[in-house]
Amino acid sequence: MHLTHLNTRGEANMVDVGDKQETRREAVASGRIVMLPETLTLLSEGGLPKGDVLATARIAGIQAAKRTHELIPLCHALALSKVSVEFEIDMAESCVHVTSLCRLNGRTGVEMEALTAVSVACLTLYDMCKAVDKGMRIDAIQLDSKQGGQRGDYQRVNRQSPIVTGEGTSGEVSLGERCPSPCVRVKFLAELRERVGESEATVGLDQLASRDISGLKAALAERDDRFKLLTDQRTLCAINQVMANDDALVTDDDEVAFFPPVTGG
Repeated sequence: MHLTHLNTRGEANMVDVGDKQETRREAVASGRIVMLPETLTLLSEGGLPKGDVLATARIAGIQAAKRTHELIPLCHALALSKVSVEFEIDMAESCVHVTSLCRLNGRTGVEMEALTAVSVACLTLYDMCKAVDKGMRIDAIQLDSKQGGQRGDYQRVNRQSPIVTGEGTSGEVSLGERCPSPCVRVKFLAELRERVGESEATVGLDQLASRDISGLKAALAERDDRFKLLTDQRTLCAINQVMANDDALVTDDDEVAFFPPVTGG
């Protein structure tokens, strides 16, 4: 396997597709933008100040797909026969799922066009909603499938990664069960583990007054007074191993770790 966009000297170059046979090409890509439940409600009810958010994002995504070659240097200019951008409002995960399909009869694939459409549609959603929610997060942008071309078809297989609980003995990995309903997995590290008397906990998203770290702390404190120490400003927090503050959003299956300023080993 080699990278077709590099020549024999390792220099970037556009692939010559002139000798390829024209075939029907199709690609589907997806992604999502996570936001506060209040923001999602405003979006779904048409209450945001910039107007029709989804219609604007759909047009932006379609336009971006058609101009992918102007954004990604080595992409070809393509005569797309179809571009669609669809949205699904997911109240359970407080996000908007974005899916794009691109199609043509041609000599090269349309994966980048589908991915670009999703990316720009998500960015447009952010722009349309940022007046009320600057903590939105765009993630999970991926190619779901492609059809046509010399390399054949591709279909993404979604595999759920195991939950590592940390309960195994030395040299072993202990795997935990996933939540039967949308939830957040919480871990207490180092000194905090001893102070609260637990190494981890599970909190359902429906128990959060607000789907962010602040709401998670409040839900834990309501469950048991021991967790009130999490409100100490010196306590640090990370979501999926990325440092976060109280305004950071949490979604289903997120791993949230609380720990003191300095942890050892």
